[in-house]
Amino acid sequence: MIQGIPHKLGKTLAGGTLAALIGAGAPAAAQDGAVKVGIVAFLSGPAAGPFGVPARNAAELLIEHINQGSMPPPYDSAGLAGQQIQAVYIDEAGGTTTQVTEMRNLVQRENVDAIVGYISSGSCLAVAPVAEELQVLTVFFDCGTPRIFEETSYKYVFRTTPHATMDSVGAARYVKDKLGGVSSYAGINQNYAWGQDSWRDFVAAMKSLEPDAEVTTELFPKLFAGEYGSEVSALLVSGSDILHSSLWGGDLESFIVQSLARGLPQRSTMVLTAGEPEMFRLKEQMPDGAIIGGRGVNSVFADDTELNRWFQEEFSERYDTPPVYSAYHMAHAILGLKAAYDKAAEGAGGQVPSEDQVIEAFENLTFETMGSTMEMRLGNGHQAVGATAYGTYKFDKESGQPTVVDVIRYPAECVNPPEGTTSIEWLEAGMPDAKCG
Repeated sequence: MIQGIPHKLGKTLAGGTLAALIGAGAPAAAQDGAVKVGIVAFLSGPAAGPFGVPARNAAELLIEHINQGSMPPPYDSAGLAGQQIQAVYIDEAGGTTTQVTEMRNLVQRENVDAIVGYISSGSCLAVAPVAEELQVLTVFFDCGTPRIFEETSYKYVFRTTPHATMDSVGAARYVKDKLGGVSSYAGINQNYAWGQDSWRDFVAAMKSLEPDAEVTTELFPKLFAGEYGSEVSALLVSGSDILHSSLWGGDLESFIVQSLARGLPQRSTMVLTAGEPEMFRLKEQMPDGAIIGGRGVNSVFADDTELNRWFQEEFSERYDTPPVYSAYHMAHAILGLKAAYDKAAEGAGGQVPSEDQVIEAFENLTFETMGSTMEMRLGNGHQAVGATAYGTYKFDKESGQPTVVDVIRYPAECVNPPEGTTSIEWLEAGMPDAKCG
């Protein structure tokens, strides 16, 4: 395989020449009349069960129904601009170097037309410039760091899920609205872009909303650490009113179980920005009274729409569990891709659109998704904004079911910075012009 061959150039080379460049064993291009899409998520390791597998399952479900034309409106036409989707599934495990290699393989060996993927913010930061180099349409479905489009402009990269500033601002607003007057708070967040950015933004939002509250303890364990004995000890000693955490997946599950054994949730109210998936996995082990989010109005926070009811029913019936927010995020990405392809086809007079036409249609796109609406409003039309919601966890012992009560929904204009302003600039200025009514 020769690295660095632009995506479009590779597609124009004659079959024999291309085979010579990338190896005789290279898979064939997409089937005639199909759009070949690489789907990337954690399929092994601690992030697979809570996040990667549900996302992969959502992709499988939606692709099947999109190909059949059997989804509810406005997605009841078959395919992407009439073309069938041919999926290639890739495991995100292995680190950023592996993901860069896998992206090159998807483009130069698998000949994909587009990539939908990535849960880890580290993965997204690593592959975004490679997507530009390879000129492949890439839709980030889950990673949260706001740095993607605040530090660089991209042509080929989109993100159909709001970035992490929304999660931190929504959490801080919920703390003020429901608890009010907290005197101290601590944080435990993973030591990479997602965790660092989440804590930075939460502290900045709290300084505006609860300026008298004191930061007591800041902890940054490594990603997928798994053991948190010393961190739990430090947090118990801090005696903070609330504990902010953007831990997710296996890390969050381990931390909650270890914290429960030592009574930490009784000392500090947990604010878990990525807590929604664990309510279905931990159930009675999830601490009552914890404040949880689902990275937008997803899952238990989603609006009761025809599209959302269909998704809930189809996913639950097929996989015997409700779709968590990573499944919703994958749905946002695939429906955004379909909406862009279909819009581009309209502009092309019903013909199969080019990649440039799909990109143009995707920019500044507004599209309906499962229980919410996404607007590609930031990053020159490449970054989505949307509403978010938080609630308080309560396990219903009578029904044996996890529930969320006291839900507050915050509109996009309340929790996202405006275009042209970075998250930290907006937060440090006191979130001017935020509209939270």
